[in-house]
Amino acid sequence: MTPPEAIPSARRQELLEAAYAYALRTGLTGLSLRPLAEAIGSSPRVLLYLFGSKDGLIRALLARARTEELAHIEQLPTGELHETARELWRWLAADTHRGLLTLWVESYSRSLTDPDGPWSDFARDTVTDWLTLLATAQPPALRDTAPALARRTLLLAVLRGALLDLLATGDTARTTEAVHLHLSTHPESPPSQPCEND
Repeated sequence: MTPPEAIPSARRQELLEAAYAYALRTGLTGLSLRPLAEAIGSSPRVLLYLFGSKDGLIRALLARARTEELAHIEQLPTGELHETARELWRWLAADTHRGLLTLWVESYSRSLTDPDGPWSDFARDTVTDWLTLLATAQPPALRDTAPALARRTLLLAVLRGALLDLLATGDTARTTEAVHLHLSTHPESPPSQPCEND
């Protein structure tokens, strides 16, 4: 039998969008169905029917958050690696994305501390998403080399660290200056692979 949460319906989508807007405001930690249902004009029983369980609802919310994140990322202009990183940081630092990114950080950490729960693989999947974006900005001939992977991994670590700092402090100017300093002091292109005869 097909579980209710797998059946597409206009009402399910409507409630998912309303629940997502609620999660952007309140986060997912300690999410309770009763106040959520009251806030979005539904009932716990309806939510359980449409999403199967509280974990099913959380999984749907995480998928919705990832869909939005990917949609934003895919709209970013791509160019050289550092140019793409600057555009990505501009998006990360925008005030309008704070709710989404706070939810992302919460889900990322829960994925690490509760790997068997509804957050399972969220952190791993988002690392893959971001590394894939950065890879598209590297020269195709070098993209699959170890130095190129290390370079985009380092860049992702800098962006993620600066994002955590920004969300904690709200200091856009300082974190932006730090990201730009990193980009200006590290060469953009990874070195070519040495020849075997070198």
